[in-house]
Amino acid sequence: MSSREIASALLSIGAVSLSPQNPFTWSSGMKSPIYCDNRLTMSFPEVRKIIIDHFVELIQTEYTEVEVIAGTATAGIPHAAWIADRLGLPMIYVRSKAKGHGKGNMIEGYLEEGKKVLVIEDLISTGGSSIQAAKAVKEAGGSVSGVCSIFTYELEKGKAAFESEKLSYHSLTTFSSLLDVALDNGSINELGLELLHNWRQDPQNWKSAT
Repeated sequence: MSSREIASALLSIGAVSLSPQNPFTWSSGMKSPIYCDNRLTMSFPEVRKIIIDHFVELIQTEYTEVEVIAGTATAGIPHAAWIADRLGLPMIYVRSKAKGHGKGNMIEGYLEEGKKVLVIEDLISTGGSSIQAAKAVKEAGGSVSGVCSIFTYELEKGKAAFESEKLSYHSLTTFSSLLDVALDNGSINELGLELLHNWRQDPQNWKSAT
């Protein structure tokens, strides 16, 4: 499985944007030299196929016991559906919060008690949403095998959160692989590379070059 292949595909369609000198503002208000929107992969069949091929290979190597595929709302849902279809497995999805009417479900779809579930995310940053989804699956009676995402920022806070929960996780590509590819294809220069590495070390206090 090639982490660089996935990184290259994401960069080619603009699913990941790098702007070290003119950073983005995340919904949290944090400034970042990188912005990832893996929802774009839905619109590019060739890229979508590469991603699903790699997800299936990862699952068949690392998570052979999985019986149910769970997508996180909303960005993880389409990829979970394609994976479940390819593997012939049941699928559910996990809401970010309980539905405000009806049965107040966090889990949509049918989850049989004790079934082994793999959570599919579009990306991992601090790990908060992934861990929340895993806990919702456990509360609904499932057994969580792990979390798989397309991309991870490789933030220390995220790594620590998964370790604290003793939760297995894998990503198809990483921040490090992405920067290697971006430097090779000219998307960033050496200064940009340094700024991006500095951001990953301390995202909260990071400042772009003036």
